[in-house]
Parts: sequence; C-alpha cells; structure tokens
Amino acid sequence: MPDDAAPALPSFRDALGLWARIGLLSFGGPAAQIALMHRLLVEERRWVSDRRFLHALNFCMLLPGPEAMQLATYLGWLMHGVRGGLAAGLLFIAPGAAVMLGLSLLYALLGQVRLVEGLFFGLTAAVLVLVVEALLRVARRALAGRLPWAVAGLAFAALFVLGLPFPLVVLGAAAIGALAPGGFAGGGHGGAERVRAAALDAVLAHEPGRIAAMALRARRAGLLCLALWLWPVALLLPVGGVFADIGWFFSLMAVVTFGGAYAVLAWVAQEAVQGYGWLTAAEMLVGLGLAETTPGPLILVLQFVGFLAGWKAEGAWGGLAGAALTLWVTFLPCFAWIFLGAPHVEALHDQRRLRGALAGVTAAVVGVVASLALWFALRVLFARMIEGPLALSWPDPLSLNPPALALALLAALCLFRLRLGVTATLGVAAGAGLLLRLAGL
Repeated sequence: MPDDAAPALPSFRDALGLWARIGLLSFGGPAAQIALMHRLLVEERRWVSDRRFLHALNFCMLLPGPEAMQLATYLGWLMHGVRGGLAAGLLFIAPGAAVMLGLSLLYALLGQVRLVEGLFFGLTAAVLVLVVEALLRVARRALAGRLPWAVAGLAFAALFVLGLPFPLVVLGAAAIGALAPGGFAGGGHGGAERVRAAALDAVLAHEPGRIAAMALRARRAGLLCLALWLWPVALLLPVGGVFADIGWFFSLMAVVTFGGAYAVLAWVAQEAVQGYGWLTAAEMLVGLGLAETTPGPLILVLQFVGFLAGWKAEGAWGGLAGAALTLWVTFLPCFAWIFLGAPHVEALHDQRRLRGALAGVTAAVVGVVASLALWFALRVLFARMIEGPLALSWPDPLSLNPPALALALLAALCLFRLRLGVTATLGVAAGAGLLLRLAGL
C-alpha cells in the first residue's frame, strides 16, 4: 500500500481486539495511556489521523472524569457508533477493574499485597519510557510555531511550579487559541499528516453525512447513561447507610474530577478517611499505589475505597457491592458526556475559532503531559521528595532507586534501539522487574 493511501476502516471485531489490548496494557496513568493509544491507533494502524486524535483529546481534556478512557470511547464511537464507544470504554476499564477487585480482596483478607505489587515493578519503570516517547512525538506535531510552544511552556509551569487548578489552565489555553487562532494555524498537522492518510478520515470524507446520521443514536445513548447513573442513587438516598453514602459521594466525584484523578485525590482522601471513616490514611496510600501500577485509569483507586467501605460495613458481599456501585456511578457519566457532546464537537470541527481554541488546548496538553510525566518519573526513580516553594518539589538524590533506573534504561533500549514494540518492551521490563524482586532488590 502506498504511503499516501488510507488503510481500510477496521471491522468491529478487529477493533474489539485492539481495545482489549489497550485495556490490558494501559499502565502508568493518563499520559502513558494516551501515548499507548496514539502509538497503536495513529502510528501503527493509521485508523485515526493525528489531527482527529488531538481534536478528540482536546474535548476529553475539558470533561470531568478520566480523559484517556473518554478518548477511547470517543474514538470507538467515531469508528463504529454507540456500540463502538461502549466497547472501547468498557474494555479500557474492565481489565484494571478486575485486577483491582482481586487485589482489594487479597488486601482485605491478608492485609498485604507486596508480592503482587512487585509483579508490576518493571511495568511501572517501562511506562516512563513510553510517556517520554509519546511526549516527543506529540510535541513535534502539536507545537508548530512560537505561540503553541509558549502555551505549552506556560501550562507546564502553571501546573508543575505554581500548582494552579487544571481546569483554569485548560480554559486559559482555549481562550488564547480562540482569540488568536492564526497563531495556531499550523496546528501540528503538517506534511507528514497528509502523506499518511488515516482510515477514519477517509471514511468521513467519503460519507460527509456520517456524523449527523450517528448523532441521534448517540444522544439517546447519552440520556440513557444519565438515567442509569442516577437511578440507584435516587433509590439508595432515602434508605441511607454506607451504600447511599458511596453512591452520593462518588457521583459527586464524577462531575468534579476535571484533570483526572490527581486533581481530586486530596479531596477523596480527606473525605473518605476523615469524613466517612471508610479507611485509614495508610490504606488510602495502598489503594493509590495499586491504582498506579495496574492497568486502567488511576481513578480506579475509588473502587478500592468503595470496596473497603462496603467490606468494613457488611463483610465480603458488602465489599463486592461497594466496588460495583463505585464503578457504576464513576464511569456511566463518562459515557454520557461523550455520547451527548461528541456529535456537537464533530459538527463544529471546521469552525475557525473552535479549532483555534482546541489547538490551544492541544498545546496545553503537551505541557500537561510533560508535567505528569515528570511528576511520575521523579516518584518512580526516587523514594523521597523535598517540598519547595509554591508547588515545587525535587528529589532527594540519596533516595535514587537504582533498580527502577536500570529497568527504565532497559525499556528505553528495547523501544528506541531494538524497536521491539510496546508489548514486547513491557514484557521484557516486567520479567526483569520480577527477577529483581525475587533477588531481593
């Protein structure tokens, strides 16, 4: 196939296989998950173009909830309608939710998960390399011109140095893009984008009415998701008790989690530990550690909290019910936001000011990913951080973790030099990490 010819749009069955693979490999939080999707969907299979991938990502960054899961849902919907969106979103969540449930049970029964955490040690280090690779790749395409570079730098400084609220940073970038759309005219979609045509864009160009035809069913699905989200909460609130509290609290989280899990973890920890008394501060840290080292969105830490709340109140069945209810009220709204909003975003795809606003968000996203990547890298490679002025913190050099550094370098060798691919790189790093743990390192 010549480079300028678009590949065929995948069948629903083929797409299911890839979404399942993404769900199983989605370690390391949103930056790594977005990197993985970009690599598999844009770079390797060319199902989606850079331009459309970033357009969808920009919208998802403005929504409450886990942006990577919502990005998968958005792209799944674009390719195969409502069933494609549901499949992509559910397969993104399911592996991590299943692993988190198993680890929650293990923790509740045995009080420790150190050996299981050791199994993910190599994966965590390898994820650092995937994030860096994605950051460089997206930056090359998204930052065309001085203004996008400036916005990316300001976004990084606002988050990493000043600790400003995530929604404020993204909205500010959108405002800059809307006011000065000409400064983002390059949009990061240069000649390479035109040479490497993508399947989805070719289909949409051939069927200009495709989005409009999909919109009605998407809106119906979105309204149904809202109804399914709210009915258990409405039934439980008059009864009261721990499950009513779980349903109400995590429903509230679902509409305020702008910027992903990191943006609200402090609030969740404070309310769950001090307000409701569902778990201790130490147990909250265990849940966060598990969520960071298992596949799926980091917001799955809420499942661990809901499980322990139900377990302590009603035993084993209560734990299972608490985990299920938490997942229900956390993720159903995410599907609703995409199905209700995506048709409008796609319909306005070619409006100049909207494209400028979303291009501004794209530039900010580069800074956001850089901030997340640095935050994640410092805490993987170093055991202790020293708090500084404003929101700054830096690592204690004496707390460097040599095994983690060695695994990250091994992953870099596999990915950049040997070009083994994502799955093979993660496999090599996981095996090496397990060997190091068995050796007592």
